[in-house]
Amino acid sequence: MIKFAPILLAIIYGLLMFRFSAWRTARELDARSTELADPKLAPLIKRMADSLDLHRIKVYIYEIDPVNGLAAPDGRIFITRGFYNKYRAGEVTAEEMASVIAHELGHVALGHSRRRMIDFSGQNALRTALAMVLSRFIPYVGAMIANSVMSLLMARLSRGDEYEADSYAAALLTKSGIGTGAQKSLFEKLEKLTQSNAGTMPAWLLSHPKTHERISAIEALERKWGLTGG
Repeated sequence: MIKFAPILLAIIYGLLMFRFSAWRTARELDARSTELADPKLAPLIKRMADSLDLHRIKVYIYEIDPVNGLAAPDGRIFITRGFYNKYRAGEVTAEEMASVIAHELGHVALGHSRRRMIDFSGQNALRTALAMVLSRFIPYVGAMIANSVMSLLMARLSRGDEYEADSYAAALLTKSGIGTGAQKSLFEKLEKLTQSNAGTMPAWLLSHPKTHERISAIEALERKWGLTGG
């Protein structure tokens, strides 16, 4: 039993850090967010809520500059201030913003946000735990193997989650009468919208499926549902 104590400690450490990541993320969101109140978006959000038989869908503005949408582990939906500013400037339409909210609702409904959290601290803790375990059996290279395995696993999970959330959003937007056109047009804008001042892509977008693949997947759903387009 003593022989396996370091492995058990590594696993416990990973789980504790994963929980700490969720707690820290919730505190950060609470401290830096306010509920969205937008007269153009409100009717669209109401239509989606009605389609889901919900009294209301609460959406919050998260006060950070990067363009992104977030689904918190507790089910709350967040749009970053940077994304909202793009909308206010006319670079993103109200329907396109609604498609972001629908996508994040998909992450919540499908359990993605609870499983993966929304920052990388928990993943890094699990990576550390796996490295400690492998290093017990494969000295020197165990950490490198753990890093490669976790990177491939998380990228695969992320892409799979995005496709599932896209499909959920497409169904919700169709049922709400908003349509998938805005969802597809936003995908075509995302690369430009999310570029930093240095012209580089953010790390989170690199783990997402390619734009044309996401659009093709939605168009396949449209054909399956007998739709002529969004």
